[in-house]
Amino acid sequence: MRSPSLAEIIEVIERRYDPATAAEWDRVGLVVGDPSARIERVLFAVDPIMVTIDQAIAIRADLLLTHHPLFLRPVHSVAANSWKGALAHRLIKSDCALYTAHTNADIAVPGVSDALADALGIVTKGALTESGLGRVGRIPEPMKLRDFVAKIRASIPISAAGIRVAGDPERLIESVALCAGAGDDLFDEVRVSGVDVYLTSDLRHHPITEALQGGAPALIDAGHFATEWPWLAQAAQLLISDLEAIGASVEVEVSNINTDAWSNV
Repeated sequence: MRSPSLAEIIEVIERRYDPATAAEWDRVGLVVGDPSARIERVLFAVDPIMVTIDQAIAIRADLLLTHHPLFLRPVHSVAANSWKGALAHRLIKSDCALYTAHTNADIAVPGVSDALADALGIVTKGALTESGLGRVGRIPEPMKLRDFVAKIRASIPISAAGIRVAGDPERLIESVALCAGAGDDLFDEVRVSGVDVYLTSDLRHHPITEALQGGAPALIDAGHFATEWPWLAQAAQLLISDLEAIGASVEVEVSNINTDAWSNV
């Protein structure tokens, strides 16, 4: 099969993850790269930071596809003496394009939360919110909260910060709500869903306290990177199959570098 152009890959990606569905504040799409360039190898990663850019260059990837944006807030310069400018310069000098699918990948079906559910064996039955964020589902067999946490720990890459849990470890759970990435603004929808446990990340003290007082289910914070990482393999396989449908192919690799910001001291 032939190697597709970057423009063809973008067209395929955006059929799955329509940029028009991204949140208003989000910045998705092509960041650097020549749409006419031929793409032979793609690296999928959560974060566009130096370690993943170095990995992309080391494996001679023509495209780095990340979940998180590089330029989420407006900038007026990409000079190489700023850290984001330095990243852009490194990519351009190495002929490596950068493309981002963020909140548009969150609400897609299948999307980021579907990949997390699949990794944990959760059978989903729909979105958590009307806008399409998160998922609601069930685990095949009821289990104690502590055993569910152990399953999470064994299934996704946990950061140095570990997993934080609010709830009785002996509580029997079956129904689950989840939102890969930050999700402490969805407590109202979680409560309405009537689930036994809510899995997400970036939970803050005051929202958690208020949610628990208001009758929330058990809560699990498994980390931002960890809950989004399963999407990389899903997106990679979808890209392969979608390109095959147009007679094209690329080599893909999923970054196993844990780019969670927390570390042990």
